Amino acid sequence: MFLEILKSILYGVVQGITEWLPISSTGHLDLLNAVLPFNVFSTAAENLQFWNMYKVVIQFGSIIAVILLYFTRLNPWASSKNEGQKKDTWDLWLKIIIASVPAAIAGFLLDDLIDSVLSTPYVIAAALIVYGVLFIWIENRQKKTTVRSIGAITNQKAAGVGLFQMLALIPGTSRSGSTILGATLLGFSRSAATEFSFFMSIPVMFGASLLKIIKMKMSIGMSGIMILVIGMLVAFVVSVIVIRSFLKYIRRHDFKIFGLYRIVFGILILILTAAGILGAGFGA
Repeated sequence: MFLEILKSILYGVVQGITEWLPISSTGHLDLLNAVLPFNVFSTAAENLQFWNMYKVVIQFGSIIAVILLYFTRLNPWASSKNEGQKKDTWDLWLKIIIASVPAAIAGFLLDDLIDSVLSTPYVIAAALIVYGVLFIWIENRQKKTTVRSIGAITNQKAAGVGLFQMLALIPGTSRSGSTILGATLLGFSRSAATEFSFFMSIPVMFGASLLKIIKMKMSIGMSGIMILVIGMLVAFVVSVIVIRSFLKYIRRHDFKIFGLYRIVFGILILILTAAGILGAGFGA
């Protein structure tokens, strides 16, 4: 159990870092699990089922980090706000909901298909590389920024970013990668795109985690619960640090470094798969 707890701590660190950077948390977690798989249960099938639930549910820790960091800003009942500010907060939540609906519907309908068909090393590697190229391309093109702050987002723009978030259902694309890329293409500044991506994560990640729990057909016991809680707590702490650091970073830098990283990471997965180091179960 001590070794499994250490693994969960490591997974929580990776989740907390990769969830908010546009580099695919799923790809990194699956690669780590291929090297250091959980051995909580007696059979490989049970461990795989637990892993597929674990890597989604520990997102709760990351969600709580966003809620904590932006609690006042996202709270329409905050006593420090006047009526106009409260109205603006409700308007922000409306945009978040509008942006979340497409992915929520698609995720509910396609969850099993994604797990059974698209969760392969080649799909993950291809998504990493394609999005990496797109990030570099979008930074090299001439951009016209029309949305410089969250308050400037229209319902139509929010819906547009929501459609891009649907692409994040493909393993390896990255939820933050899809939404930040889509928002940037729609004229958002880097800061506005990143912050809105953070806010959009709350209903989508919460819903995805809840869906996995509902579909879970095994009893994970106290040991499984303890490992899961430890992973969530670590993901929460690391997420707080990464969110703050990432926002400071993008105020002075562009996304090219993440594009390059994605390409290298995708090529690494292809090489490891071709060499037989990553089996067909990677990503499943």
